[in-house]
Amino acid sequence: MSDSSAAKLPAAAPFWLSAVMIPLVALAAIRGGFWWALLPAYAWYLTTVLDKILGLNDENPDPQTETAQLFWHRAITIIWFPLQFAAIFGSIWYVRSSGNLSGWEQLGLFFGIGVLSGSIGIVYSHELLHQKTALERWLGDLLLASVLYSHFRTEHLLVHHSWVSTPRDAVSARYNEGFYRFFWRVLTDGPHSAWRAETRMLARGKRSVWDRRNPFWRYAALQAGMLALALLFGGWAGLGLFVFQAFIAVWQLELTNYVEHYGLTRKHLGEGRYEHILPRHSWNASHTASNWLLINLQRHSDHHYKPDRRFPLLQTYGKDQAPQLPFGYPAMTFVAMVPPIWRRRMNPRVRAWRKQFYPEITDWSDYNRGTLPMPRNAL
Repeated sequence: MSDSSAAKLPAAAPFWLSAVMIPLVALAAIRGGFWWALLPAYAWYLTTVLDKILGLNDENPDPQTETAQLFWHRAITIIWFPLQFAAIFGSIWYVRSSGNLSGWEQLGLFFGIGVLSGSIGIVYSHELLHQKTALERWLGDLLLASVLYSHFRTEHLLVHHSWVSTPRDAVSARYNEGFYRFFWRVLTDGPHSAWRAETRMLARGKRSVWDRRNPFWRYAALQAGMLALALLFGGWAGLGLFVFQAFIAVWQLELTNYVEHYGLTRKHLGEGRYEHILPRHSWNASHTASNWLLINLQRHSDHHYKPDRRFPLLQTYGKDQAPQLPFGYPAMTFVAMVPPIWRRRMNPRVRAWRKQFYPEITDWSDYNRGTLPMPRNAL
């Protein structure tokens, strides 16, 4: 880590930056026009500008800090589902009942809401699902259901954290793989991969796929409930707007997933054995403002080291231990949407990473193609 001495606990207030987006949704719904553009402008552009002004934050708080001291840090993640629920379904009801927005204005509004539910809601669900309390896990499930991506819980907890940077993990982007090819691969492989992981877990316990412990039945019920509410509040058009914001949210999530591990692979030790996950297998960014908005998601190496560590306590690492991005995740996802520019910026960094950490590997072709053996005992 970058500093062996623990810094004081960071203030909670900056991590509430996301709350500003809720009144922006109301403003866009009431005013129409291009007011919806305030949502992506706030989440993407403002944080990137603030990152430039505020610079990096390499301070590491004491990871042994008691949970009781994190009340106001945790509070924003706890209250987010009702806020997001109101933003989504309140907007569906309002725009379909008032009739004051044109079709294009409605699409703009729900694009902005998708930015909110993807950039904030899914990030918060990720934090919640890693915790041990039933309340937090349920809130995480509800947030994922509101973007029709409930299987992400299984895929993330059972597959990604065990097999990141190996061929088993669909969301570990391969070297030279463009975002759009990656996105299609994840959309098609992810649900099947999650189902396979859950059913194999059930089989190990001698249980059927129809067992009540199979979370896919909960996922289906929650997502069906969300679709029914959208239909109830806004008819077929409301249902379409709900699905549209869900797609935008998933697009936001997978852009971030693409950035987090692009080109980083664990060394294959032979016969389906891989080295243990290390800080070097995640891209990190210590940029101040984007870590406020994304509740320290960019301290990604430490999250993989200790997945249930609460976000205010995540640690940052130096360049000698973990690769660093030139910008925060919001700016990097913009670059990812233009694959030639992305490759020009990132491929040299991946090659430098390989020389730094794996000088003994001279042939990377199987790593690049994802054709190495599947990990032994993988779900």
